[in-house]
Amino acid sequence: MNAPMRRPRGLLLDFGGVLVETSRRQGWSAALAKEVHKTLTRAGCRDLDVAEVEADIKAGVAADKCWKDAMSRPYAPPEMTHTAFWGDYVAADWPAPARQLVVAHATPLCKRMGELRQDRRIRPGIPELLDAADAAGIPCAVVSNALSGAVHRDFTAATGLDGRLAFEVYSEEAGVRKPNPEMIWIATRALGIEPADAWYAGDNFDRDVVCGHRAGVGGNILMVAKGTYDVPYEVRARPDAVVDDGYGLLELLTNAIEGDA
Repeated sequence: MNAPMRRPRGLLLDFGGVLVETSRRQGWSAALAKEVHKTLTRAGCRDLDVAEVEADIKAGVAADKCWKDAMSRPYAPPEMTHTAFWGDYVAADWPAPARQLVVAHATPLCKRMGELRQDRRIRPGIPELLDAADAAGIPCAVVSNALSGAVHRDFTAATGLDGRLAFEVYSEEAGVRKPNPEMIWIATRALGIEPADAWYAGDNFDRDVVCGHRAGVGGNILMVAKGTYDVPYEVRARPDAVVDDGYGLLELLTNAIEGDA
């Protein structure tokens, strides 16, 4: 049972796992490898075949996942840059011309990878939650780790969510990543509120709950999603409330609004 919480002056939401639910798209790495290989061959870089490009893309993603787990430990971790991902994690051992080419195109390649890797759907209860927050005069913002914030912005624009969000913060654009508390502070500064007057809802213990704790939010909420309990190591920080979906968060918010009336 979640205890009643004080009405927030701002509601901060993670993107993947909170605002939307995601699923891995089959064959994404093969599709991306074909596109990258075509770009390489057009530029005269013919030392790699498609299978080798795909293998290195998969290796880069696996290495990036390990890096993300490690970056949940520092107090103020930076975000991976596009050039580091492609130059060091994917193409480190490619011939110099091929490596230089993907580094030069790292930003659009990161966006294309984000477009191909996942399908995205708005989580149940989120539209109703945003309606309730709007009716109560509580601005909502996204605070999310993302290698390509442009992919998420395209989704919020395509679904009309961008018109219901006061602000969107993505780690790739900010240069820092959760659990760096600066991610939340960027949003609270933009909304003109103190962190203690904000609620933050995320789906991970090591990135989101820790970030909310470090930032000093007034309501630190865990929304359960796929992988929520697959923590890489022990995390002592605990959320103020746990909800199953957007409807659970809506109930928390409704109770807080009614309790403040």
